[in-house]
Amino acid sequence: MSAEPDGPEDRLRRFATIWSRAVFPVTSTSSTRPEFEALLLPMARRLSEALRARAFDAEAGRTVGSALVEAHCTDPEVLSRTLDCVDAYLVLYCGEDGDREDLRARSSRIQHAMAAGYAQALRERTLAEQEAIARAALEAQGVVAQALHATEARFRAVFEGAAIGIGIADLEGNILQVNGALRRMFGLSEQGLRGRRVKEWVHPDDAPQTWRLYEELVSGEREHYHLEKAFYRPDGTVLWTNLTVSLLRDPDGEPQYQLALMEDTTERRLLNLRLRYEATHDALTGLPNRTFFFERLEKALGAGEGQRFGLCYLDLDGFKTVNDSLGHAAGDRLLVEVADRLQACATAPGEMVARLGGDEFVALTTGRDTQRTVDELAARIMNALLAPISVDGRDLTVRGSIGIVEGPAGERSAAEVLRSADITMYRAKSAGGNRFELADEEADARAITRHGLTTALPTALDRGEFFIEYQPLVHLGDGSVRGAEALVRWLHPQHGVLSPDRFIPLAEHTGLIVPLGRWVLEQSVLQAREWRDRHGGEALGPLRINVNLSPCQLTHPGLVQDTVDILERTGMAPDALCLEVTESALIGADDDLLKPLRRLAEMGVDIALDDFGTGYSNLANLRRLPVSVLKLDRSFTQNMQQFPADPVDLKIVEGIVSLAHSLDLAVTVEGVETGAQAEQLRILGCDTAQGWYYARPGPPDRLHELALVDATG
Repeated sequence: MSAEPDGPEDRLRRFATIWSRAVFPVTSTSSTRPEFEALLLPMARRLSEALRARAFDAEAGRTVGSALVEAHCTDPEVLSRTLDCVDAYLVLYCGEDGDREDLRARSSRIQHAMAAGYAQALRERTLAEQEAIARAALEAQGVVAQALHATEARFRAVFEGAAIGIGIADLEGNILQVNGALRRMFGLSEQGLRGRRVKEWVHPDDAPQTWRLYEELVSGEREHYHLEKAFYRPDGTVLWTNLTVSLLRDPDGEPQYQLALMEDTTERRLLNLRLRYEATHDALTGLPNRTFFFERLEKALGAGEGQRFGLCYLDLDGFKTVNDSLGHAAGDRLLVEVADRLQACATAPGEMVARLGGDEFVALTTGRDTQRTVDELAARIMNALLAPISVDGRDLTVRGSIGIVEGPAGERSAAEVLRSADITMYRAKSAGGNRFELADEEADARAITRHGLTTALPTALDRGEFFIEYQPLVHLGDGSVRGAEALVRWLHPQHGVLSPDRFIPLAEHTGLIVPLGRWVLEQSVLQAREWRDRHGGEALGPLRINVNLSPCQLTHPGLVQDTVDILERTGMAPDALCLEVTESALIGADDDLLKPLRRLAEMGVDIALDDFGTGYSNLANLRRLPVSVLKLDRSFTQNMQQFPADPVDLKIVEGIVSLAHSLDLAVTVEGVETGAQAEQLRILGCDTAQGWYYARPGPPDRLHELALVDATG
C-alpha cells in the first residue's frame, strides 16, 4: 500500500488522479489518461483554493463546471462522477487544516456551484449547436424549395441524406413525404407516417401558441415558425424536438406545401432536466436546496392580494455532538431520516420542505389561512422529531428549534423573511431549544442591531471610537477621593454613546475584548500617571485606578506580561492599579485560572472581587483568592434607600464587612445615591464607595477637580 502524500501539492495531485480515473472512462477525448489528469489538475487547484478561502466564492465552482464542458466532458455520467468524487475526496485531500464540519458544508456549496456552472455552459453550448442546426435547416429549406422547382433527383438526394428529420405535407395537413431521419425518430415506416394528418400529433405539453402559429402558416399569414414540441411515439414514449415549419410557395407565390424540419432533442432535454434537478436539490437528502427554496419563496411573496405565507426555520439541537462523537457518516444518516420525516409533514397543497445546508431545514406553506396552517405545520414537525432515530445501533433523540415567520405576500423580500426566521430560530434555541417561537419585529430589530455592532467592533478600536469615563472612589471616613474606576464607552457613528453592557458581551464573544481590554488598561494607567503629575507627586495622596477584567482576559496568556509592560512604560507603581474581577468569574476557579491573579497580586497590584454577593460563592473561598478588595454589589445599597433600613440587610452587610476586615480585605460599595446611604455604610465599617451621590462617570478632568476640592478643604 503506497504512503499517503506528504505535502499539499502531493495531496492535490492525488485528488486530481482520483478524479481523472473516475471521469476518463466516460469522456470522449483523444488524450491519454495522464494528459487528461494534467487537464484536471488546474481545476482541482481552483477547487482546493475555494475550499480553503476565507470567504466563499461560488464563482470558482461555476468556473470549474464550465471548464468541464469546454473540455468536451459532456456525457451525462461526467457530472455525476465528478460530484461524487468532490464530495468524497476534496475535504480529505485539500482540507487538512480546517474544521471538518465547516469544510464539508463548504464542499457541498462548491458542488452546487459546479453543477450550476456545468448546466449553464452546457446550455450555452446547446444553444450554439441549435443555432448552427437552425442555419443548416434554413439552408436545407432553401435547397428543398429549389429542388422542388428543379429536378426530382437532386431533391431526393438532399431529402434522404439530411441528418435532421424532414416531412412535407399539404396545406390540409396530410403528410406526403418523410425522410429516413424522421422515420427513425418516430420508429415508424414510411407507410406508417404517410397519410397521417399533422393535427393528430397534439401533445399535452404543447405550448399555447403552437396551433395558432400552425393555422397562421397554412393560411399564408406566416412564412415560418420555430418552437419546441413533444410527440408521442407508437410505444408511448415521448419524442422531444426542435421543430421548424416553413411555408413553400409555387413559382407564382401561392402557398402550396408545408415543410417540417425536426431535430431530436430528447436526450439533451433529459440531461438538462437531470442537471436542473441536481442544481436545485440537496445531494444527501434529495430535498430541494437553498436555490430551489428561494425560487419558491420569491414566488410565494410575489403572489396576488389576499395571499399569505408561513415559514418554519428549523435547526437541530446538538447535532454537532452527533458528528463529533459518532462521525459524519452517522450524522449524514441522521439528516436523511430527519429529511424523510419532514417531507412527510408537508404534503398539503402549497407546502414544501427544503434543506438549506448542515442541519438547517425550512418548511413553507402558502395560501389564505397560513396564520393557522403554519402553527399546525410547526407542531407536526416537532411531533415528527419525538421518536428516536436509530443510527449504528444507537437510538438518538432528536430535538429542534424552530423560528416561525408568517405574513401577507408582497411586503418583504425573501432575504428579509429568511433573516427574520433565522433570528427567531436562534431566539428559540437561546430559550433552551426543543420549541418554536414566532417572529417579533422588536426582537428582530434588536438582533439586527447586535449583529451590526458585532461586525463594526473590529474596526471601531482602530478608528478611535472608544473613550473612557471615570467615576471617583471616595473614602467614607474623610470623604477624600482615593481613585477612580475606568468605564469604557463606545461613541458609535449611528447609535451614539453606548454603555459597556451593550458591547462588552459582543466583544467577549468575538475575542475583541482582549485588545480592547489592553487598550483600556493602558489608557487608564496613563491617565493615572497624568493625575499624579498634575497633583505634584503625593501632594493630594495617591490616586488609584480601577480597571475591569473580563473572564476572557483572565484566561489570556498575555495578561501578566501586558500589565507589567504597561506599568513599566508609564512609570507607575503596581499599587496604583486595581484590577476588578466579577465574583461569578471566580466561582469554582482552579489554580490555573488563579495563577495570573496571584502573580499580579505578588507584584503589588490590588485585585478587587467585583459584584460580591451576587455569585453565591462559598465565603470560605475568599481565603484562597488573591484579592485585597471586596466590592459589594449595588443591590445592598438599593435595600438601604428606605428609612429605617431593613435590620436583616444591615446585619448581612455588617457581617460581610466584619469578615472582610478579618481577612485584611478592604470593602468598597457601589451604587451610593444618597447621603443617608453613605452615612449608614460608614457606620457599618465600609471603607470606600462610589455612586451618583458623589459623581456620575465623566471625563478625567472632573476627577482632578474633585480631588483638588478635597485637598483644599
